[in-house]
Amino acid sequence: MTWFYKLSVIDGPLPLTVWGLTIVGVIVLLIRRPTPAWLWRIVIALAVGIGGGVAAVAVANATAAFGPALPSACWLWVPAGFGATLLGIVSLWERGVWRKIVAVLLVILALLSTTLGVNAAFGINPTVGALLGASAQDDIHTLPTPGPTQTASGPLYKTWNPPADMPAHGTVGQLAGDKAIRSTAGFVPRSATVYLPPAAQVKNPPRLPLVVMMMGFPGSPDPTFIATALDALAAKNKGLAPIVIVADQLGSESQDPVCVDSQKYGGVSTYFNTDIPAYATKNLNVLLDHSAWTIMGYSNGGACAFTWATHHPDIWGNVIGISPDEYPGVEWRAEATRTLFDGDAAAFEANMPAAGVAAHPGAFTGHLAVFTVGGNDPGFIPGAQRNTTLAEEAGFTTTFHVVPGADHVVSALNGGIPFAMDLLYKHLGLSAP
Repeated sequence: MTWFYKLSVIDGPLPLTVWGLTIVGVIVLLIRRPTPAWLWRIVIALAVGIGGGVAAVAVANATAAFGPALPSACWLWVPAGFGATLLGIVSLWERGVWRKIVAVLLVILALLSTTLGVNAAFGINPTVGALLGASAQDDIHTLPTPGPTQTASGPLYKTWNPPADMPAHGTVGQLAGDKAIRSTAGFVPRSATVYLPPAAQVKNPPRLPLVVMMMGFPGSPDPTFIATALDALAAKNKGLAPIVIVADQLGSESQDPVCVDSQKYGGVSTYFNTDIPAYATKNLNVLLDHSAWTIMGYSNGGACAFTWATHHPDIWGNVIGISPDEYPGVEWRAEATRTLFDGDAAAFEANMPAAGVAAHPGAFTGHLAVFTVGGNDPGFIPGAQRNTTLAEEAGFTTTFHVVPGADHVVSALNGGIPFAMDLLYKHLGLSAP
């Protein structure tokens, strides 16, 4: 089934076919000799469907039901989809078996088209697997054997000379089976994925920096965005890039453990701050100096990244937040406090980045912190700015960057990740400063 999970749902044959068949279904049902009763049914169905779709988007934006405002394309996809769905429903009363069959198919196709259109507007789930919450990656069966600690002095961009047979691109795979990262404290994550840059795939590879990344809520540990960005940077820098683990801080698309060990969801924090570091040290050819380790996240994952960077400065030497939530549980603080902290507001606040900073004074000198946010993402800019100030006051070497014209979804990732990685390259000696 991996081939099916790898199919694009953003563009390509699958979505174009579904959208095309939906249009054909609408046209077929509209081609008939009109009668007053039929015309009234069609007009009312389209009016109710389109109006209901517009209202649904407006309410979702007004109540922040899905976080930030929905992408502008949703104003087209949702009303059009609702209208086509109701057209199919009222056409079930048409005479003729074949028209009833077309009506049923149109209802199915319209709902599927709407789902694919809205997903394409967000752009976060590029494949069938990502959309369904399943990995689109093949299992990785071989990891480069960890080599000796680096002995050459100087940054890698100066000391590393790639062999002629080095691959042109990095490789990605799912860490499953005997390569899986095991949770030791009851958390049940979806399988992590790994990105191995070109320099990691050669004979006698250098030890490389480590990045542990998380996507947003809802979301899955999909390496597509960071792998694309790092392949482009590696091509300019002798095949050098961090080894990246993209791991799951949620457990499923329907839950948010707010980056904390809890009775309800198990040891999420333990998984990231004990299990993953132990796995990386044992199984990956990464630099053992934790100043070369970075915790990184997008949106919900960004809140976890900054929280853990401040609570565990001995593990994470750097932090990157791409359009990050300001702190874990910011969007449902009262309910999170009640369900995950037994109503203890102080315990909730102890899981915030500010508490980590207060607990480790003077521990962040030399640590890099990069926060990016879309210029068209006003709901997330203030929180990212406050975290930038907090990091700077704590001693991080801090950068805040607004991605021009970006919103909270795919444009934020495609603009924020390359910017942050360029700074991280310079900081870690993967490229010239």
